[in-house]
Amino acid sequence: MTTVTKSEARGRASYWLALAGGLAAFAVLVALGTWQVQRLAWKEGLLATIDGRVHSPPLPLGEVEAQFDTTGDVEYQPVTAKGRFVHDAERHFFATHHGASGYYVYTPLALDDGRYVFVNRGFVPYDRKDAATRTEGQVDGPVGITGLARNPLAEKPSSLVPDNEPAKNIFYWKDRDRMAATSGLPGDARVLPFFIDADDTPNPGGLPVGGVTIINLPNSHLQYALTWYGLAAALVAVLGTYLWRNRKSGPGRP
Repeated sequence: MTTVTKSEARGRASYWLALAGGLAAFAVLVALGTWQVQRLAWKEGLLATIDGRVHSPPLPLGEVEAQFDTTGDVEYQPVTAKGRFVHDAERHFFATHHGASGYYVYTPLALDDGRYVFVNRGFVPYDRKDAATRTEGQVDGPVGITGLARNPLAEKPSSLVPDNEPAKNIFYWKDRDRMAATSGLPGDARVLPFFIDADDTPNPGGLPVGGVTIINLPNSHLQYALTWYGLAAALVAVLGTYLWRNRKSGPGRP
């Protein structure tokens, strides 16, 4: 009858615990790598969709509205719209442009059918927030807008983003409903559910500066996948070395 010492028992327990832990960690690392591969395929598809949209001819506003009603997604879709700006209802979104602090000016465009759509007309420096300092750019009468449709946000995108300050007319995230409610538009105003970022067509007086849309979707999923798979491979090497060293003596034996 073979007697197992306490030391050997502890050694065997440690051996099987290390093996089980190593296999579990390997499974997690492979799963994370595979998830990043799946995210890579999703991101490449998204980038291809955006690239196709950005380089497509602009659609009339009605077609983009129908697209939003069907899919809920019109992000970066070129669009044209006609109407009159309601300048005294403009909202200000805190932003930077070419290193300067200031605001994007979101102005309701009154459409012929009585509805409105908020247009990001572009950037103004911090000290030009007051529309009285840039009266030349407050265009009266009918205007035609070409730009990119932008999806609305259902909620603040991150806890790191400051809360909007509508009383000061300063917004840090695009809360369309709050923008509309505090703009002075009629209480029963019908506002389209998406925004339009105007293109870089110059405004009289040079302000706002249009064409400020930033299309920058990082795609680091391949790098992440390789990192997770690399860690899994390193773990296999370490675990294999451990098992090889214990192959003759057996678990728990010197």
